[in-house]
Amino acid sequence: MTTNELVVAADPAVAQVTAAVVLRPQSVLLTFFGDYVLDGDVLVSAGSVVDVLGRVGIGEHAARATLTRMVHRDLLRREVRGRRAYFGPTEHGRRIILDGRNRVQDGDIVTRQWDGTWTVVGFSMPESWQRERHDLRSRLQWAGFGMVQAGLWVAPRRVDLAAVLEDSQLGEYVHAFEAAPTGPTEPVRLIAEAYDLPPLAARYIDFAARWTPFDGDAPAADPVSRRVVLTTDWLQTVRDDPRLPLEFLPADWPAMHAEVLFRRINARLRRAAEREMRQRLDVIPGAAPESSAPQDA
Repeated sequence: MTTNELVVAADPAVAQVTAAVVLRPQSVLLTFFGDYVLDGDVLVSAGSVVDVLGRVGIGEHAARATLTRMVHRDLLRREVRGRRAYFGPTEHGRRIILDGRNRVQDGDIVTRQWDGTWTVVGFSMPESWQRERHDLRSRLQWAGFGMVQAGLWVAPRRVDLAAVLEDSQLGEYVHAFEAAPTGPTEPVRLIAEAYDLPPLAARYIDFAARWTPFDGDAPAADPVSRRVVLTTDWLQTVRDDPRLPLEFLPADWPAMHAEVLFRRINARLRRAAEREMRQRLDVIPGAAPESSAPQDA
């Protein structure tokens, strides 16, 4: 496959969804490794990765470039056997992949039982530290925080800030407290100020519109590709959802319907996809020693 080839998906769901939403290659790879590689303690060949990504519309050049970037970012390690390159998650990559997989597979999309505790985070760092500030904001958003005002973030739950700041040097610039709103600060208004709910609701409505036509019992033409696209689409939909307490959300909050839809379709695809993937993947045992330096795919 060349970079100029037009990839036409055999599965109608894959063709329709990938025409409507941009799937980031790294998100697809994280989904793929989380679903099919992580628990097997194996390394998978670049050729197998290129094949899987090609079936969801991502060309060979983009697939190999993404593999290389993920090696340089310490998400994947590369092992050469003969003329073939094999890839598997590093320890850092394993944590990232597990975090994403847990976000997709575990827990409810809303907090149904809440004890009323808020975590409040304030931070201040040199103005020139734009990259560090962006990193901290990204970590806080991933952990479910919303910004009330510059340098002040809140989350309606207990949050382990040590875990959020792991592998960073930002702890000394952050102050965190557990608290509850008081005085003129109403929780509903605080939620409205900290979180932009209408665009989040729209993402769930769009997800449901994309996948409802394929919510049936008919076998998928390509269950592996359909499941990869389904799970990646869901991850991109939920990745920065703060999973707010149900009491602060509208009665018709669309995330819950979308979650039921995702889990139902995923359950129907899972067995066939895993069986086919076991037959398709070119893998080697994952205990091979790591390369001493990042290399290209």
